[in-house]
Amino acid sequence: MTGNHSARRSNNQIIFGIRAIIEAIVSGKEIEALYIQRGLAGGLIQELKSVTNEYQIVPQYVPIEKLHRMTPKNHQGAVAVVSPITYQKIENIIPDVYERGETPLILVLDSITDVRNMGALARTAECAGVHAIVIPAKGSAQINADAVKTSAGALYKIPVCRHDNFVQTVKFLQESGLQVVCCTEKTNDYIYTPDYKLPTAIVMGSEEDGIRNELIRSADHLAKIPMYGEIESLNVSVSAGIILYEAVRQRR
Repeated sequence: MTGNHSARRSNNQIIFGIRAIIEAIVSGKEIEALYIQRGLAGGLIQELKSVTNEYQIVPQYVPIEKLHRMTPKNHQGAVAVVSPITYQKIENIIPDVYERGETPLILVLDSITDVRNMGALARTAECAGVHAIVIPAKGSAQINADAVKTSAGALYKIPVCRHDNFVQTVKFLQESGLQVVCCTEKTNDYIYTPDYKLPTAIVMGSEEDGIRNELIRSADHLAKIPMYGEIESLNVSVSAGIILYEAVRQRR
């Protein structure tokens, strides 16, 4: 169900050296994470910072010891992790889904920071026929080799959309005709209440912080999974599987 928007494979790799990183960014490489030595100064590092600003890449400033652990080679105070996938734009995917005569089903992941959870969520989403996964540019797990392995390769098959203005992106989904269903305990309604035969974006939050309040306030539906045991919550990938397959059940 992913059409021509499947993420393209590339080598999951580390790039080190300031000039090499600048060239990688300018050439269009997807930078998953950028680490710069704390307190580093000089003309070349200023050029790197200028490029990161232009391409909206937010570096992490770290002690030199962290860079030494990432590579024993001459890193010049900068190391970048290149993503194994190519990120998509949800603005391109939604019209394509409609044009194919399909009903959009989007999984929105708010602040999922565990790499293996990210992989497991992608695997479930791909199996359930989700058209795309949307994640925030900041505060989300890296899409790295561990995530890809846990996803059983699903991250190569399902489009992943990473956006800076996360709340605005969810608003775009609503403006595109999708109902937003937030899976949260802050409601009396169960996941069986919404009509998932409609174009739908399902929002899942982290087990620690849940879904941000701005999204809960703007959601079309709040829905919770019935719980009968003493443990108060499920793993987020399990929760996503339950609600996604309720959508599958209704759509069949």
